[in-house]
Amino acid sequence: MQKSFDQLQGHHLDLRSPMRILLLICWIFPCFAELKVELGVDLFVQKEAPLKGKRVGLVINQTSLDSKLRPTYELFKSQGINVVAIFCPEHGVQGIAYAGENVSDQQLEAVPVYSLHGTHRRPTAEMLKNIDTLVFDIQEIGCRSYTFASTLFYVMEEAAKKNIEVVVLDRPNPMNGLLVDGPMLQEKFRSFVGYVNVPYCHGLTIGELALLFNREYEIGCQLQVVPMRGWQRWMTFQETGLSWIPTSPNIPEPDTPFFYATTGILGELGLVNIGIGFTQPFKIVGAPWIEASRFAEVLNSQKIPGVRFLPYYFRPFYGLHEGKECQGVKILITNPRVYRPLTVQYLLIGVLKSLYPDKMEFHLAAMSKSKKAFFCQINGNDEMLEWLSKEKYVAWKMVQYDEEARQAFLKKRKEYLIY
Repeated sequence: MQKSFDQLQGHHLDLRSPMRILLLICWIFPCFAELKVELGVDLFVQKEAPLKGKRVGLVINQTSLDSKLRPTYELFKSQGINVVAIFCPEHGVQGIAYAGENVSDQQLEAVPVYSLHGTHRRPTAEMLKNIDTLVFDIQEIGCRSYTFASTLFYVMEEAAKKNIEVVVLDRPNPMNGLLVDGPMLQEKFRSFVGYVNVPYCHGLTIGELALLFNREYEIGCQLQVVPMRGWQRWMTFQETGLSWIPTSPNIPEPDTPFFYATTGILGELGLVNIGIGFTQPFKIVGAPWIEASRFAEVLNSQKIPGVRFLPYYFRPFYGLHEGKECQGVKILITNPRVYRPLTVQYLLIGVLKSLYPDKMEFHLAAMSKSKKAFFCQINGNDEMLEWLSKEKYVAWKMVQYDEEARQAFLKKRKEYLIY
């Protein structure tokens, strides 16, 4: 710090000027100038005697912290709130379970911790029998296929049956609240990895989703959403001033949700490695048979706004193509304001099919029925698999799919926007 002051004095900065002092403070401590968002949990615990006399069930995991990184459970205890049960979603209460892995019930101090991704996906009557209010406080990532929103829907449905109030403590959509992209969900493909008919990227916070669930699906739950303070729809998570806690093992960084939405569907084909099993989950695409420079050249030639593709070389530690030298691309988001994850996703699929038709044809023929069914569930339709199997050029057809329905959703969702 002394060197920095010496350098400043060498440039003859007049430290007596109030304006210059303010600029100096912002230079030394840039966090002072950052935007600050207060979470739903921050505001909820400031209330006088919140949930007084209620028996409370908490739906939480490792992301359930306030803006000062204090666990929601500990905050509730310090407020004298009577927490009688805890419920956790996929990946468990500590977030260490792998995708799809069943999680067992546990106990925290004397409080039972019920898994909603194990024997049960919904809270049972036995689990709910001593509960007056359920409080949901979990960070979501803004994608339909991420199961935390499905867990909230199930919790609301079961609470409505028992006349139990549900309180949702709102948190940011980490990609921002403006990005709406990708196909809608057809009813026949409704599943735990896609339970509501919204675009793949819906642009809603978890609280806004709860409001939509309750009315559009006629759940009839006694619902209270506690909004954030200071959050704006244009904000990515990095712009909130909040600390990112990985929502699951392969969502380690605040920008990873963008990439999950960009390559997750492609990954379900099992054709290329998308960074799972390497250090950059969802951020790279590669295989031993890809020529990196050619792949990047063709992708960049499409001039998609907000993204560049860098030739990339890697060797996965585990998973698909484990130990093999792979070539492909690293996806670089240059402008998150205009970036469209599903446009990039379907472009990647289309270019792979165009450059390596024999690989795609052979792989699709070898896919099991269950793998194909899951691919359709994630997409929310079966048209894309059919096009991929039968048509030569698929990218732009996939990108434009459901455009009319997306526009209708944009109008409908205005009823549920809190911010």
